[in-house]
Amino acid sequence: MRTIFAKKGDIERKWYLVDAKDAVLGRLAVKIADCLRGKKKPVFTPNADTGDFVVVVNAEKVKLTGKKLDNKVYYRHSNYPGGLKAETARERLKRCPEEIVKDAVWGMLPKGRLGRAMLKKLKVYKGSEHPHEAQKPEIMTI
Repeated sequence: MRTIFAKKGDIERKWYLVDAKDAVLGRLAVKIADCLRGKKKPVFTPNADTGDFVVVVNAEKVKLTGKKLDNKVYYRHSNYPGGLKAETARERLKRCPEEIVKDAVWGMLPKGRLGRAMLKKLKVYKGSEHPHEAQKPEIMTI
């Protein structure tokens, strides 16, 4: 018996729709990351992008448990002296809720060229509308 390694042209990609309303952020991110990597597929290959596309709607209605809304801090730096910026999860959820979901998923993907390619297949939207109706996404339950 031989091991079959997935090649780029052999992979069939599906589209999935995820509603983030009242979903816990970490549990949501795990399911999305597994789908983006293709871990549930029989042709999963760790060094190839075998995953599917994921569309997330209602990103502003995602839940954080405990006191994470006030205690979780997101940092970024402008690369200038004294350029460290910090904001809490509550502030970021008001400003750009799509980024909270993307950052949580990015933390669960492999880093490097392969992970960046996987992250490009994630589409996150603030409201319940999205422009991917033509792809006929299947609804994925969380």
